[in-house]
Amino acid sequence: MAKLHLFDMDGTLLYRSAAAVEISRQLGLQREIGELERAFAAGELTPARFAQLARELWTELTDDLVAAAFEGAPWLTGIREVWADIRERGERCAVISLSPGFFVERLLAWGADAAHGSRWPAVPFREPVEPEGILSASTKVKTADELCAAFGLTRADCVAYGDSWSDAELFARLPVSVAVNADHHVRELASYAYEGRDLREAYALVRAGAGR
Repeated sequence: MAKLHLFDMDGTLLYRSAAAVEISRQLGLQREIGELERAFAAGELTPARFAQLARELWTELTDDLVAAAFEGAPWLTGIREVWADIRERGERCAVISLSPGFFVERLLAWGADAAHGSRWPAVPFREPVEPEGILSASTKVKTADELCAAFGLTRADCVAYGDSWSDAELFARLPVSVAVNADHHVRELASYAYEGRDLREAYALVRAGAGR
């Protein structure tokens, strides 16, 4: 049976980090983004407001710095291998993240069938962030449904991989899910839980459960 594997990025494919953190590191703005991350995690900032404030921080951002942030980020090992195995089986894999699309979409080169991030203006920024282009927990579910329709699948055919509150709605609606280095928001909903730095090991839990 065909499957669609849906991966979160921040905290899931990225080990204990996020695109905003890695981008800010390139700009020497670790303290500033840390304050925004803490406010966001505490529910004091919406995804759209977080994006607007991050945009104000990143006035000096260039494509080269985005590339450096992506290449130097603490990715889990085995991502390409997992996605290659999924595709060899005739299945699909996609990334859905609240982070900027200009960062998330770089994962297409690693073998994802689709990569959806929030819509940001082009780098270097000349325009503001539009709130309606920023994804949220509920729009992750909507994006998953759109991907299912595009691939001729349903929610029953999906597996979700995530780590935090932004994945909770997706976990609650899909039959199989993997909490990857996760917090309590998704651990209680997940079919499987994994702690570590190798995506192949998290993926093996799903294959073992499905009889491979």
